[in-house]
Amino acid sequence: MFVKICGITNEDDALLSVALGADAVGFIFAPSTRQVAPQKVYDITRRLPPEILTVGVFRNEHPSRVIEIAHKAGVKAIQLHGRETPAQTKEIAGHFRWVIKAFASDDENLPIADRYGTDMILLDAPSPGSGKVFDWSIAGEAPDSMKLILAGGLTPENVGSAVEEVRPWGVDVVSGVEKEPGRKDPMKVKRFIENAKEHAVEQYRGDDNIPYDWDFE
Repeated sequence: MFVKICGITNEDDALLSVALGADAVGFIFAPSTRQVAPQKVYDITRRLPPEILTVGVFRNEHPSRVIEIAHKAGVKAIQLHGRETPAQTKEIAGHFRWVIKAFASDDENLPIADRYGTDMILLDAPSPGSGKVFDWSIAGEAPDSMKLILAGGLTPENVGSAVEEVRPWGVDVVSGVEKEPGRKDPMKVKRFIENAKEHAVEQYRGDDNIPYDWDFE
């Protein structure tokens, strides 16, 4: 089970998430209360183990800006959380091996997510960042070939049920493990990761071989 702790704003929370078993940490570059500067992210990513996937989150940003900021921040992967087109996503994927295309649960493009040139997609609530749960059965509309990461309103209390019902390749959380916006709660992070991995089953949607060496090309 791939677990991503997103909305990281400081080094302590990044190191904490990694120590507790997270596979990936996310940094938000889009306008948000959790937005961080590329240089600050660069300083944090230099301290993380190479097996951790570092993800830069963008929304409706021009591909050239995404590429520029991500390289400056030193992240390994890109998450596109807006209305990016397949052409824009493919352009960015030409510069980064790992790209996650996010879709809101009410996005009519979810059934054709496999046209975006990346094998990882994230399914979120209609209002990303709202912390609200949506109808998880919508995940069934995503192409079976995709690595599906479930997000949107997940908490330590409900992530186990979400994993059992949806059987995603991974899960993603922001506000569900915070004590305040931009600051993680150590116990919530610990319980979230434990519950997500504890309820994981053998078979997942799509290819379930997690590539632990994220530097591999």
